[in-house]
Amino acid sequence: MSNNSGSRKLGPSAIDEMKANRRGIMVVLSSPSGAGKTTLTRRLLKENPDMAMSVSATTRQARPGETDGEDYFFISKNKFTDMVDEDAFLEYAKVFDNFYGTPRAPVEQALGDGRDVVFDIDWQGAQQLTQAAADDLVKIFILPPNMVELEKRLRTRAQDSDEVIAKRMSKSENEISHWPEYDYVIVNENVETAMTELRTIVASERMRRRRQPWLGGFVKSLTTGG
Repeated sequence: MSNNSGSRKLGPSAIDEMKANRRGIMVVLSSPSGAGKTTLTRRLLKENPDMAMSVSATTRQARPGETDGEDYFFISKNKFTDMVDEDAFLEYAKVFDNFYGTPRAPVEQALGDGRDVVFDIDWQGAQQLTQAAADDLVKIFILPPNMVELEKRLRTRAQDSDEVIAKRMSKSENEISHWPEYDYVIVNENVETAMTELRTIVASERMRRRRQPWLGGFVKSLTTGG
């Protein structure tokens, strides 16, 4: 029987400090337009001020209430092309008539600092992120309760014309077909229930053994007093 009487005692503050010494995770939320991923993303960030939002660059025009550098980096198509040539994106894609991309540098900086990064991107972007950084990813797909409710939500937000709404609805079936590519799926019928499920997923992923490098040294201190 081993003698652990000389093991060094670690108080709660020391353990918390070790837990904080980790690499951040990339939390990806995708959904067809109108299913609620933006609402869930904003609430998750509000509840976790230590999280960082991945701000995408886009060539589309800003919508009412959107702020450059906070909601998106609104850039020209020429600037976007230059960034692609410089390998400055973790992922990028064309959606409808515009381009969207995730700038690489701020994401890598946040992960290295131990901060989780949240992504509000489509399935194309999620596929590219999987190729670029699979070990860091947690992929969550948000589904509407039904297609009637999806269209209702698109019309309620009053941001798009009837033509754009029709285009989004016609594309939603293809977007939904990619749900098996994700680690988790949330059916967003009630936003409070969906948030509870989202919180549970994030907490569980943070607790994965491979994302807690401090455990090796901690276990050693338990068994050898080191």
